[in-house]
Amino acid sequence: MSQARWAVVVPVKRLGAAKSRLRGALSGVPHEELALALAADTLRAVLACPAVAEAVVVTDDAQVTAAARAAGARVLPDGPDAGLNAALRHGAAGATARWVAGLTADLPALRPAELAGALLAAQNGRPGVRRFVPDAPGSGTVLLTAPPGVPLDPRFGVGSAVAHAASGALPLTGDWPSLRRDVDTPTDLATASRLGLGPHTAALVAAAAHPARSAG
Repeated sequence: MSQARWAVVVPVKRLGAAKSRLRGALSGVPHEELALALAADTLRAVLACPAVAEAVVVTDDAQVTAAARAAGARVLPDGPDAGLNAALRHGAAGATARWVAGLTADLPALRPAELAGALLAAQNGRPGVRRFVPDAPGSGTVLLTAPPGVPLDPRFGVGSAVAHAASGALPLTGDWPSLRRDVDTPTDLATASRLGLGPHTAALVAAAAHPARSAG
């Protein structure tokens, strides 16, 4: 089966409120810059993925909007303003591609080939069934997919892997370490660094590690 062309919805909070557990993770780096870098590297990988027809960013943050549009994504204002799942439903409703996926915005090590592999596995799975990719610890979710005609029905949040399974979605279990490595804590960021960060986040990590060099 040939690979479908997907719409990938990436919701991004206002930067000041995003990734609160990462606040202060990089010495000398403003929190908003780190949150933006995580989202920018995630989006960069999405747009480089050959399976993706469009990236839909749902946000009310002006900096995120500008960066997403400059990268080539379509931006929808977060009209519902009611959290991650409402933003995902809003983005899915505005997608033009028939196959739709929701992706978290904190995957700075994401490789386009791994995302393509997961989307192809979802496409080739049981017809009419939503699929999801658990995060590295296994309790959360990084990717949720829906085939044509099936609502995305996101259940992101604490314990989302169990919640998605309970809603009828089936897990995808491929070897996709960069896709599974979301970043919520400084420890997560260190693990993502070992996988290889995208350029935006890598530049901030380097600046924090060598402040005199970056200042000079």
